[in-house]
Amino acid sequence: MTEDNFDVIVVGGGSAGLSAALVLSRARRRVAVIDAGLPRNRFAAHMHGFLTRDGIPPLELLELGRAEVEGYGATIVRGRAEEVGGGAGAFSVKVVGAGAFSVKVVGADGAAGADGAADLDGGTDPDGGTDSDDAAPRILTARRLVIATGLTDELPAVPGLAEQWGRGAFACPYCDGWENRDSRIAVLATAPQSAHQASLLRQWSSQVAFIGPQAAGLDAETRRGFEARGIEIVDTELQEVVADDAGELVGLRLGDGSVREFDVLFAGPRMVNNDSLLEQLGAAKGDAYGDWVASDFTGLTSVPGVWVAGNTAFPGALVPVAVAAGVMAATMINADLVADDTRQAVEAAERA
Repeated sequence: MTEDNFDVIVVGGGSAGLSAALVLSRARRRVAVIDAGLPRNRFAAHMHGFLTRDGIPPLELLELGRAEVEGYGATIVRGRAEEVGGGAGAFSVKVVGAGAFSVKVVGADGAAGADGAADLDGGTDPDGGTDSDDAAPRILTARRLVIATGLTDELPAVPGLAEQWGRGAFACPYCDGWENRDSRIAVLATAPQSAHQASLLRQWSSQVAFIGPQAAGLDAETRRGFEARGIEIVDTELQEVVADDAGELVGLRLGDGSVREFDVLFAGPRMVNNDSLLEQLGAAKGDAYGDWVASDFTGLTSVPGVWVAGNTAFPGALVPVAVAAGVMAATMINADLVADDTRQAVEAAERA
């Protein structure tokens, strides 16, 4: 077991974590980024809405980001942060061989992998090698922590949906609406946010169907809005997502066994915070986003010395928002460390 000491440990090598690490390493802080190498958006072929990087593959963006932070002296630690302890000025993090924050499929009863749908939790590390939990644990210590472990998407339990995730099925209209403009769009009526998805997607196409077992439960106002805007309402069970022999999306098999063809699907996953480390630290939960850790506008949590950024702070954070959150957290952490450095220098001078 090896031990390393840093000014700041960033847990999570996504856009928020790497952004924080970039700012801190440029401030000449000793920074370690613990990266399990399996970001939430790894299933997407491209990302959008990021100025100068529109259309870049998400994994390519992270590869560029790792190179940048390493160029300023930051350390990328391949692995998974399993345990955290200590407090401000003396945190410790145990890192083991890489694990995954995965896409899981859950049924209405909360059972994972329901109805035979696949779990998407495999992967390789960013350099292409397969990670293993057999690697010797490593203990890192630091004065401050950034937790940017993101969230897990739990998909509706519709067989075949997981295999299409990031290919023919998506969650975010702002990420994938333009690429599917004027297409035949099915919005799966399986989640509380599904109706909002359908309303948004009408901006990109006049061929939007709100389809699934929750379609019949629309309130009167939403139903009137859908009907006025030409959003089709289809109350049916969803047997499966249908693909051709090449794996390309064909459409949906409905409750009566018929197959209706669509060009693209949108579904609302249940978003679950990957907050086990924050729970170990005793961070207080807030009520702004449901079961999410409370933080101020800089990402500071109720635990002194611990900040959050990206989807760990805000479930709706797209990549540009996550990057901005990482920058904000980093600047506040550096200012906090400067104040701590000053206090220690004054105390040392007074003892001299």
